[in-house]
Amino acid sequence: MYRVAVIVSSDSAYAGKREDTSGKKIVELCQQKDLKISEQLVLPDDKEQLIKAMKRICDQKNADLILTTGGTGLAPRDCMPEATQAVGQRNVPGISEAMRNFSMQITKRSMLSRGVSVIRHQTLIINLPGSPKAVEESLTKT
Repeated sequence: MYRVAVIVSSDSAYAGKREDTSGKKIVELCQQKDLKISEQLVLPDDKEQLIKAMKRICDQKNADLILTTGGTGLAPRDCMPEATQAVGQRNVPGISEAMRNFSMQITKRSMLSRGVSVIRHQTLIINLPGSPKAVEESLTKT
């Protein structure tokens, strides 16, 4: 059984000011596919904290797949792609390209997503969009 770690990057969800709906959507979709959720984290938009969490999960072999949500846009504190690139050892651009390509058919704003996909050791890390609807589309339609 594949093990999935979910990381939400959101200052407001971390501070308890907003409910995390996107991370919950990832968990729901993974459970529908009988994937084991090994970890679920809500972290602030802080590059160093995100790097530390992803490295720990990968280096301790806690997950086969890390799915992140949030922090991929153009806001000044959005840093998930940079954190993911810092952790990755090899890029897997086709995954993120396919998600953006599909999303472009729904909204042209998807071209503003900076999400990336990488591998560290044996763990695949995929940045998903920040909204529950876009998360579901990315995981079920691409």
